[in-house]
Amino acid sequence: MRKITLALLLSLLAFGKLYAQTQHQNTGWFMFLNNTRFNDKWGLQFDVQLRSVDDWKYVRNTLVRPAVQYFINDHHNVALGYLWQTTYNKPDAAESTTLNEHRIFEQYIYTHKFSSIFASHRFRVEQRFIGTAGEDIFAQRFRYFFRFIQPLQKQQAAFTKGAFVALQNEVFLNVQNKKALNNSVFDQNRVYLAGGYRFSKKLDLELGYLNQAVNGANANTLNNIIQFAVYTRF
Repeated sequence: MRKITLALLLSLLAFGKLYAQTQHQNTGWFMFLNNTRFNDKWGLQFDVQLRSVDDWKYVRNTLVRPAVQYFINDHHNVALGYLWQTTYNKPDAAESTTLNEHRIFEQYIYTHKFSSIFASHRFRVEQRFIGTAGEDIFAQRFRYFFRFIQPLQKQQAAFTKGAFVALQNEVFLNVQNKKALNNSVFDQNRVYLAGGYRFSKKLDLELGYLNQAVNGANANTLNNIIQFAVYTRF
């Protein structure tokens, strides 16, 4: 219970950091995430995301993120990964541009169960190589993510099939070169509520609402996002 309280407090503090002028957006995100276990110790995590620009006009961001996982035991694992992100801008009255960001990241995940809820906590540090229209930027960022899954039917020790609801939140903090970004430790916060169905141990489908609060250099952004997600496990 203390872990849940701490996670919720971190989320509230993150929202409290939003100040200055705020702009509102409505976008759509698609996410495919796969986890493959090679053996008891090693695995591969891989996800692809597509994110639209405001009002669903076109796909603005594409993210590809593989990572090698090492499982310490059933509740703890670590990973080393890489991300390639493209950002496509197509203004109405100017030429389109495409920018790239490359990241190396290290993460630790802890999973557990309390009562009937399945919980996971992820701690990630990113080294970001950000392409801009001017000089490229190097920065580092820390991310804390928690996710709770509540099955809607009574389960045994494992959750293998059925409908569920999911609640998650992630806070992003700049830990190096914040002056080149938004001159603030707080970067953004994402809170998400969804419903889904687990078809088997290998497949989940999920649809939900994600609120992204971004602390910008000149203006903040509140992004209302409809997200469709596919999870596979092998």
